[in-house]
Amino acid sequence: QVQLVESGGGLVQAGDSLRLSCAASGRPFSSMGWFRQAPGKEREFVAHISWSGGSTSYADSVKGRFTASRDNARNTVYLQMNSLKPEDTAVYYCAARLSRFGSSSPTAYDFWGQGTQVTVSS
Repeated sequence: QVQLVESGGGLVQAGDSLRLSCAASGRPFSSMGWFRQAPGKEREFVAHISWSGGSTSYADSVKGRFTASRDNARNTVYLQMNSLKPEDTAVYYCAARLSRFGSSSPTAYDFWGQGTQVTVSS
């Protein structure tokens, strides 16, 4: 059974950092993505990382502040978030694709975690 479990969310102040983790079990995945959803808003793309970790892409809103990485030995992906802003407040989800190609569309992902709350106070 495929399972994605996020952790690492919390309440921080603007300018602080957090690192989210997503542990995958059941099978290895080629492409992993991070998305977020704020109250009343649609789920939006944050970052994508390929199987090797050699290819990453980011939403413009987080570029230069967030970094995606992965540890395939642990079947875990990470999202390092620096210089957090109140507008980063959302539930953050990791997602996995069976395809090796990346995508910024939520509908392209086959499996989802339960989400972890990130709240950034001003």
